Amino acid sequence: MADLSIVTPIEYLKGVGPQKADVLKKELQLFTIGDLLQYYPFRYIDRTAFHKIRELHAQMVGAQVVGRLISVQEVGEKRGRRLIGQFRDDTGSMELVWFQSLSWLKKSLTPGSAYIVYGKPSEFNGQISMTHPEMELFNAQEKKVGNLTMQPVYSSTEKLKKFNLDTKGIQRLQQTALETVYRSLRDPLPDYILQKHHLLAYPQALLSIHFPQNVDDLNRAIRRLKFEELFFIQLRLLRNKQLNTQKYRGHRFDKVGNKFNTFFNERLPFPLTQAQKRVIKEIRLDTNTGAQMNRLVQGDVGSGKTVVALMSMLLAIDNGYQACMMAPTEILAQQHFSGVSALLGEGICTVRLLTGSTPAKERRIIHQQLEDGTLDILIGTHALIEDKVKFKNIGFVVIDEQHRFGVEQRAKLWRKNVIPPHMLVMTATPIPRTLAMTMYGDLDISVIDELPAGRKPIKTVHFFENQRLRVFGFMRDEIAKGRQVYVVYPLIKESEKMDLLYLEAGLENLQREFPLPTYKISIVHGKMPVKDKDFEMQRFVKGETQIMVATTVIEVGVNVPNASVMVIENAERFGLSQLHQLRGRVGRGAEQSFCILMSGNKLSKEGRTRLETMVRTSDGFEIAEVDLQLRGPGDISGTQQSGVLEMKIANLASDQAILMEARNSVIEIFKEDPSLSAEKNILLAHYLNQRSPGISWDKIS
Repeated sequence: MADLSIVTPIEYLKGVGPQKADVLKKELQLFTIGDLLQYYPFRYIDRTAFHKIRELHAQMVGAQVVGRLISVQEVGEKRGRRLIGQFRDDTGSMELVWFQSLSWLKKSLTPGSAYIVYGKPSEFNGQISMTHPEMELFNAQEKKVGNLTMQPVYSSTEKLKKFNLDTKGIQRLQQTALETVYRSLRDPLPDYILQKHHLLAYPQALLSIHFPQNVDDLNRAIRRLKFEELFFIQLRLLRNKQLNTQKYRGHRFDKVGNKFNTFFNERLPFPLTQAQKRVIKEIRLDTNTGAQMNRLVQGDVGSGKTVVALMSMLLAIDNGYQACMMAPTEILAQQHFSGVSALLGEGICTVRLLTGSTPAKERRIIHQQLEDGTLDILIGTHALIEDKVKFKNIGFVVIDEQHRFGVEQRAKLWRKNVIPPHMLVMTATPIPRTLAMTMYGDLDISVIDELPAGRKPIKTVHFFENQRLRVFGFMRDEIAKGRQVYVVYPLIKESEKMDLLYLEAGLENLQREFPLPTYKISIVHGKMPVKDKDFEMQRFVKGETQIMVATTVIEVGVNVPNASVMVIENAERFGLSQLHQLRGRVGRGAEQSFCILMSGNKLSKEGRTRLETMVRTSDGFEIAEVDLQLRGPGDISGTQQSGVLEMKIANLASDQAILMEARNSVIEIFKEDPSLSAEKNILLAHYLNQRSPGISWDKIS
């Protein structure tokens, strides 16, 4: 037993064995004793507190009472058999009810004796009862009354329970594990960090997270373990960032030339915002260091990210390099191509579009122009990463809505030159600061937090189903002014589980209210063939239809300045970031735009919070913070592309202060000892050498 450690396979822990080990591995991914010790309770039962029967109510999660078991009686027949105990204290009485193990209970319970009872109170016809309570004989002579600690509660599953691995069973294993390896536990954090941040030692923190003596004991353990988790995430990310600058040489853009200046002085259709100027300056400084740039630019829909990307690409071209921009969909790539071509006009540089739909003849011309260097900017989709696409000298890559691309896909672009091109990653999905620091902690981050002058804020209102006629009237008024309207639905077909207005029924309703020939309606959804989808979208873009009925396929990639109304049906069913993206589809022109959130009359607490947030603010970063609180980091980041977010105990929504403390601590350490060669940092250097750095953005953004 003494030879066991945290890396010992879990089957060798006393009380586990091969069968239990197998189910622990399959159900909870617990492979070693260390994994088990990092399987933390999700809540605690405070067994230090006692209640009187008259204080009990059904809203309590659990309560502990001292009293006397007056009688025990078996009632009912066959499946309806149950045991009912009458239990009383000096304030009243309640029923204790058991449906299982009746024979054993009848033998072990002693009517007339005093007990400590713990369970979940429930109420029926004004009478309080507890089903299957925990029972412990009360001994007034003993100083210790009951289990005077915070009892841990662990998540379990039906399969685990078949092996007696319910919360009590897991609790017993934790106790055995701690008794077995406690003396051999080593602290992964150096002493000077523990002292500086007033942190518990690791063995004590583990003991206190599983078996806290009181609330203060528990809080200190939680803080220590959260700090450690966030500290090591930041250590990995900031080391990757450091390696980037040291290891990967980048093209040096040391001049601002004729193409950049001509565009800035003669073609720019509106003055740059201060935020755009700041981000362009950051990119200029980055690209003149001789190290490869990896920069994430965040900005709300309509904040002018495309102009920033274009001016950065012109900087590359002025320095003798080619540039490209990759978008996740053909619609978005086409939109970028049209936008960039319109901004540049004639004569500044050559721009081409490459997508899956590009004809073979045109492809050959593009390939030739890329290789001989006569093509300056290539815009496209995944088609850009095909092996046959070869650049003469690619120096700058822009990736739009990067979360839609896999790491390997982005790496292919990165490998298109011997010296890697500078990478500019853009997203219109605002990322909360804590999430950005954790998901993209090894990138430099720029924020465009200002909308171009003259843009009117979108007015957002929330209407219930019984106000629909008012909404139809408003849509008619806007269409009469020559404007266009989006109507977005969450589903294509009716769901049996959810009573939703769905796209097909909604379309019928709209066709009655907005009949031909006065009104024309486009319809777009994800199940349509690409050609049909593009045809319908183009009709709306050209103004041939006044209403676009769609599912969320229009969330990214449709830019119709004439569209002034966005109606979102069953808005309570959408996530906040989706609602914000959809709202950003309007407000593209000079006219006042509106977003109408339609919902049923019954709203959950979360649904109400989402809609109230949308009505209250149009600040994407504020919305993202609320979304993080409601949904958690995994959902917001889309597919969890990194073990970085699979945290055991820290929570990015609520642990911002600890994250900042941990990150600042790591920044200070690298500032003082960049190579972690000082004796006091040997533990940290060992950690980085031993661990794989999770998903690494050390080469690509």
